[in-house]
Amino acid sequence: MLTFNFTPFPVLETQRLCLRAIVKEDAENLFCLRSEKEVMKYINRPLPASVDEIYTLIEKIQDGIKTNQAIAWAITLKAEPGKIIGTIGYHRINAEDHRGEIGYMLDKNYWRKGLVQEAMEKIIDYGFKEMKFHSMEGIINPANIASAKILEKNNFVREAYFKENYHFNGEFLDSAIYSLLNPYKGK
Repeated sequence: MLTFNFTPFPVLETQRLCLRAIVKEDAENLFCLRSEKEVMKYINRPLPASVDEIYTLIEKIQDGIKTNQAIAWAITLKAEPGKIIGTIGYHRINAEDHRGEIGYMLDKNYWRKGLVQEAMEKIIDYGFKEMKFHSMEGIINPANIASAKILEKNNFVREAYFKENYHFNGEFLDSAIYSLLNPYKGK
């Protein structure tokens, strides 16, 4: 079984981005991000009603890191490291099976600039090389074509399609499951 130590928190950098810990001071920015209907269109979670809900979410994120069940990074521009423009991470870690579920969201003002791709490459690399995952998965709403494209661009393969497998907001919705095996295994 895999074990992790995220202390100190692994700050990651790309050409344009700084991926850092999500902290209480991010609550206002995270509230704006998660209360934007267009950003949350395919993330089947209720929109937050207040910043207090975001403080609770940040505590949950921090608890997930402490218990090795999840890890999430704030996506920030290097020029503005104090302002979250998105989040990315492994929202579920299955240490026994050496597998993590990747998830991401980005402020709509930064869409179509290659930023999610830049963050994905870094997180995938970190997941396989540092966390020693054997595989990772992405679970998406099949209507989210942009998310499917980013997963496929990063060599994830759609392995399953579940019809009406979960209930949200009065509807039964479908899920598409994408998976990626560790390309460094044996190298």
